[in-house]
Amino acid sequence: MKIYVGNLSYDVTEEELRREFLAFGKVESVNIITDKYSGRPKGFGFVEMPSVSEGQAAITALNGKTLKDRTLNVSAARPRSDNRGGESSGSRRGGGFGGEKHRRY
Repeated sequence: MKIYVGNLSYDVTEEELRREFLAFGKVESVNIITDKYSGRPKGFGFVEMPSVSEGQAAITALNGKTLKDRTLNVSAARPRSDNRGGESSGSRRGGGFGGEKHRRY
């Protein structure tokens, strides 16, 4: 089960987050998301647990818990959307002048 963990302190390490979830069962992976240019944490991450029941127990117990002076938002992760990273391909407009094609007479 993939679990979203939001409102993380920028000082929390993946190992500290792993320890919080280990109290509820096996942890397959921990990934704190970082900015690809600066390398600094973005304040959220994901934890993967193999058992849904253990994952649900962790969500129930850790959602609203304070870790390093921040109240955690913990929930089941939603699937990724296909339009990550800015505008979708359907909204691209070509050329200048507001995207309209102008005819010459």
